[in-house]
Amino acid sequence: MLFRKDIEPRCLYCARGTQLEGDSILCKRRGVVNAGDHCRAFRYDPLKRVPPRPASLNFSGLKDEDFTL
Repeated sequence: MLFRKDIEPRCLYCARGTQLEGDSILCKRRGVVNAGDHCRAFRYDPLKRVPPRPASLNFSGLKDEDFTL
C-alpha cells in the first residue's frame, strides 16, 4: 500500500481545490475557503500533499567506540 488510509481530510490536498496565495483554497464546490477546512466532497489527491521532512540525525553524542565491534 502506497498511502495511508487515515489521511485527515483538508482542502489543501483535495482534488477539487486549487491553491491561491497564502492560506486560501479555491474550491469548485464552496468557493474560496481556508486550507484547513474540508467538506463531504473531499477527494484525496496524493500529488498535492507534501510529506513532512525526515528528522535529521544528530551524531554529536556518538564516540568512536560506538562504531567498533
